[in-house]
Parts: sequence; C-alpha cells; structure tokens
Amino acid sequence: MASNPVSVEEKLGAGEDGGTDQFVRVILADTQAIFRAGLRKVFALEDDIRVVGQAETLVQTQSAVAKFSADVLIFEAALTPNPVEAVVNLLRQNPSLRIVVVTPGADEDLTLDLFRRGAHGIVSREVEPELLVECLRKVVAGETWLDSTGVRWVLEAYRNQNNRPTGSRPKVQLTPKEMLIVSCVTQGMKNKEIALRVGTTEQVVKNYLRKVYDKLGVADRLELALYCLNHHVVDNTKVPPLPVSAANGNLAKAAAAGSSDSGAPSTAIPATSTTADPPEKLS
Repeated sequence: MASNPVSVEEKLGAGEDGGTDQFVRVILADTQAIFRAGLRKVFALEDDIRVVGQAETLVQTQSAVAKFSADVLIFEAALTPNPVEAVVNLLRQNPSLRIVVVTPGADEDLTLDLFRRGAHGIVSREVEPELLVECLRKVVAGETWLDSTGVRWVLEAYRNQNNRPTGSRPKVQLTPKEMLIVSCVTQGMKNKEIALRVGTTEQVVKNYLRKVYDKLGVADRLELALYCLNHHVVDNTKVPPLPVSAANGNLAKAAAAGSSDSGAPSTAIPATSTTADPPEKLS
C-alpha cells in the first residue's frame, strides 16, 4: 500500500478493482494522507467496500468523480472554504453519487446547510471506524446519516420553519412541469411512475427535481414534501392518470397498493452517535 499521496489516476492493487456492483465503491477526498491511509486499512477489512480513488485537493476530487465509477465520496469539509457549494457542484457533476462529508467538529450551521443542499451523510473526524462503515452502507441504501446532535438540529430547524408565517419565506416561481412533478412527489410516487404520468424519462424527472431542490432550498424528497404541504405549493395541481399501457402492468398494481397510504411520503433518517450508543431512528 502506497505511503505517499496518490493521484486520482491511481487505483488500488489486487482485489480492489472497485468495478463490481457487489462492492460499495468509495472515493476518499481528504487533505491528510494519514487519514486516507487509515480509512483504506479500515475498508480493506470489509468484504463489500472498495476504495477506487483518492484525492487531496478539490480539483483532484472533481477529477476523481469524473474518472472513477463510485457510489460514495467521502469528502473532507476542509478541502475548500465553501464545502456546501462544493457538495452542490459535485452532485451536479454526478447526481447519482452519495456524498458523506467529514467535518472537523460540531457545527450546527454547516450541518444544516450541508443537509439541505444534498449531503447524504455528515460525520465528525473522530467518528468510530465501525460507524463510518455502517454509514457508507446506509447512504448507499438510500438513507441519510446524521449523529444524534445533527438529528436534533434538523428537527429544531423543521419546527422553526413550521412555526414561521407562511409569507415569511420568499415566494419561488415553479414552472407548470415542475409543479406537476412536485405534486406527484407529495403523493408518494417514485420517479418511474412520475415519468410515466408526465410523459418523460426518469432521468428528466431527476433533473427537474434537482432544479426544484435548488429553487426551494430543500435537500431531498422529504423536505420538498414538507415545504409544499406547509406552503400549499401544489394544492391546485392535478396529476394525470397513468397511461393505459402502464395501467395494465405491474407498476399500476404497485401504485394502487401504495394509494391506500395516507399523507406525504416519509423518509427514515438513521441517526447514529459516534459513541457506542445504538443508532436512533426517525420516521
């Protein structure tokens, strides 16, 4: 294992090709070589995690994201004076990438900004190795990872937002297509069904949602649904029915089964302390 800083072009040796779907493929972006080396040793003990690239600057990180096929980017906040903007730009570069941000310590404003702008996990630099491993697996599975303090900050932010007068936030103008897609999201539809209903592709739906997130200053589907319900954004938007061809398929059956659920979609946020305390769950 190389002891010197590696370039983004260097891959790991035998057994760590990172090209198989069964692995969680990771890019390490951190200014400290000793920290990257430590994480490589930790992940080498796991059968399902492979490091496929490394970087020690923001420019190298952008190159690594472009070069390597990865599931997760572990990104040190100290790589740039504005980590929130960097996360937004990296997600624009690769929307399917899951980003776990390593922060130097507890910082409420930074945690909330990162969470709102799309970071999938936020951990302290002192995070226990086994918790970081669990964090990677959770974010790849589509969940968001925060420690117990971060979860408390997010809940308080939601409460404060809900207690504000409706007119206290600046109004944002959504296009008719954006309104239609947002309305589908608030009804709990997945991207595949939304694409069928509005006559487009899943990728186009993802692109529209990313623009809406940026416009409204939300991080994910849960925040989007809460925002829209609180501010009555899509009250008068009608969602078209499924096309006849889709209504005859399995998708319609799944949609019919889900239509019995009430309310907006919910997202579980596993909140795991960096101590030995068991993970908490939010629903």
